Amino acid sequence: MSIPSLKEQVVQGNKRTAIIDDALQVLDAEVADKSGLSGMAVKGAFAVVKGVQPGFIRKVVDSLLDDFLDALNPIYQEAASAGKPPGKHLEQNAGRVADALLGITDARAERAQRQVIKKTYDKLRPTAKKHVEAAAPRLGGLLDRHAQLN
Repeated sequence: MSIPSLKEQVVQGNKRTAIIDDALQVLDAEVADKSGLSGMAVKGAFAVVKGVQPGFIRKVVDSLLDDFLDALNPIYQEAASAGKPPGKHLEQNAGRVADALLGITDARAERAQRQVIKKTYDKLRPTAKKHVEAAAPRLGGLLDRHAQLN
């Protein structure tokens, strides 16, 4: 029996709102944990992006969700096929996860209409991979909370 893709699970279980809510909490926690000069830059950029318009971050997460689910699905399916906890497998493949997700955000940032978004993204992009890799435990937890586990 094949395991449904992550995107199929979201649609079948009507989980989209819950996943977005959870993803926003993960994002807030990750930003809050940042420290030092790099952390100040991340926190400042997050404040700029949040200030674009009310609910902007939620809209961005919603618009990226399907692409992110598609990008994470191969890693999820590997875990499911091997009988491993998907979240732990995601953590163990943090570099692949970061590359997959950043490929999506890179393309999206390139097409952004608002210059403030492009400039903010471009400033943070050189250190983005390490930040996404550092988020792997929380992303893995999110995956475990919402994905079908074998």
